[in-house]
Amino acid sequence: MKKKIIRITTIPISLKTLLKGQLEYMNQYFEVIAVSSGGVDFDEFLLQEKVKGVKINFNRKISPINDFVALVQLVKLFRKEKPFIVHTHTLKAGLLGMIAAFIVRVPHRLHTVAGIYFLDMSGLKRKLFELLERTTNSCATMIYPNSFKMKEIMIMKNYSKLVNTKVIANGSSNGIDINYFKKESVAISKVDIQNNLGISNNSIVFCFVGRVRKDKGINELINAFSKLYNEDPRVRLIVVGNFEKDMDPVDEMTEYNIYNHQGIVFVGFQKDIRPYLLSSDVLVLPSYREGFPNVVMQAGAMDLPCIVTNINGCNEIIVESVNGFIVPPKDSLSLYTSMKRCSKNPDIVTEMASNARELIVSRFERKIIWEALLKEYNSLH
Repeated sequence: MKKKIIRITTIPISLKTLLKGQLEYMNQYFEVIAVSSGGVDFDEFLLQEKVKGVKINFNRKISPINDFVALVQLVKLFRKEKPFIVHTHTLKAGLLGMIAAFIVRVPHRLHTVAGIYFLDMSGLKRKLFELLERTTNSCATMIYPNSFKMKEIMIMKNYSKLVNTKVIANGSSNGIDINYFKKESVAISKVDIQNNLGISNNSIVFCFVGRVRKDKGINELINAFSKLYNEDPRVRLIVVGNFEKDMDPVDEMTEYNIYNHQGIVFVGFQKDIRPYLLSSDVLVLPSYREGFPNVVMQAGAMDLPCIVTNINGCNEIIVESVNGFIVPPKDSLSLYTSMKRCSKNPDIVTEMASNARELIVSRFERKIIWEALLKEYNSLH
């Protein structure tokens, strides 16, 4: 009989995007049960991965009553299923999942940390989130930060202990599908995509993919791009992603420019980002914080150099001037300078693009991550 593993995320889109393919792979060796909030995304994920699922209504915001109900449901589930491993991802699922697993004394309580988003907070709010982080990790038997820089931060800040904090493989929670993310996998040509977007073929095209919110560095990106556009009207910026107005909204002027600037093409959320990466010359991700950003790996696998901020995850994927540029976070001028360097020096962009895919394939192909995690699971007794 296979041992049971319960994998938990707060919302199902995290399962679909961050762990795609992984649960189906693990289900060959263990009986895998996925747990997340319900909805169409969750139902689609269960069909896609061919695993069992349990719906529990997690709330991403602090909600004492809802959180207590979810905790009780998790305790009941663990007592019923008697899992060998509970493995959690994301903040709320991690906190409640690890507490419940500790209460039930699940033998192996594993938590993946894909970002510490409170590092730029201060005061009581930061202290609260630090307490929640330490509570989650103290209930876990193993903690897996998905980057080496994040591991250093966690140990230094005493969020976890060195003895049970480990990075799987080279980092990343899931790696990427290098066959899906390659130029040849897109049926339509770069020229045709640009024509469909109203972009001339002699344009220098930058691309942002992610949630459109302040902590993704969108204000700085739009300011930097607008300045560059005033000097070089050939440049274009494709923005792929939805606005998150209720979480960390961008400035009003930034939002206005995204919708109305002549050089910006806003396409909203897209299930398939490959056409937009293919139509671009450089990916720009000026985030304030990340875990291990998938989009940087995805862009690199499609031969795109990237401009990223000097934060954990990003600065482990990008090697300065080899497959991209690294700039300080919250620094619109430095971002502008690197974007201008790309627009004025296409030979540099071409050289970095030639390095991009191999640096991703050799380190972050998803089977490397899956096999390393399977080895970790099999080492538990």
